Amino acid sequence: MLKRFAALALPLSLATAAAAQVVPPPVTTDEPETVLVVLETTMGDITAAIETERAPVTAANFLRYVDEGRLDGIVFYRAMPLAWGDQPNGLIQAGTQHDPKRVLPPIAHEPTSETGVLHGRGALSMARDAPGTATGDFSIMLQEQPGMDADPASDDPELRAGYAAFGHVVEGMEVVEAIHAAPTDPDKGEGWMKGQMLAEPVKIVEARRVLEE
Repeated sequence: MLKRFAALALPLSLATAAAAQVVPPPVTTDEPETVLVVLETTMGDITAAIETERAPVTAANFLRYVDEGRLDGIVFYRAMPLAWGDQPNGLIQAGTQHDPKRVLPPIAHEPTSETGVLHGRGALSMARDAPGTATGDFSIMLQEQPGMDADPASDDPELRAGYAAFGHVVEGMEVVEAIHAAPTDPDKGEGWMKGQMLAEPVKIVEARRVLEE
């Protein structure tokens, strides 16, 4: 309104010239930019929106693995169950598993407190050891996992850092749940992960971007 009144206060000739130079504001959206990726598995397709705007470092790393074919032929090898909350609950995990022919250098850690990309149902999150060690392994949440989000107020460095979420499933959660429900081998895995390894890992036949029409 203030701009409109200011224009009316000009002499007619100046107001007409000013109006002719007005450029409509660009169309904006509240939705952050994402890139769609399809994980074609032997149990069905999973389509995820990768958060290129809010989590640029982690998203760029994942897309490099996709674009260079480094995820083609890898497997979902882990299904971690959680007994609390809505069921089924837990996560599934896939990745390059330190394969020297596939793995890229580690990336900087992007905490959820900075990106705003939280561990909701269907969230994709980087697997890691210490913060800053994530490479080519990632997990998909079956339900909301706020305990994996960064907690800047925590005295525990691990809880303070949290895990780096970088996308979410938009189609194919039934496939995620089917992988999670697949049989596990009670003798596979080490430490607290023992018993969480899939007896028959589920292959990612191809990972690819969804091309815009």
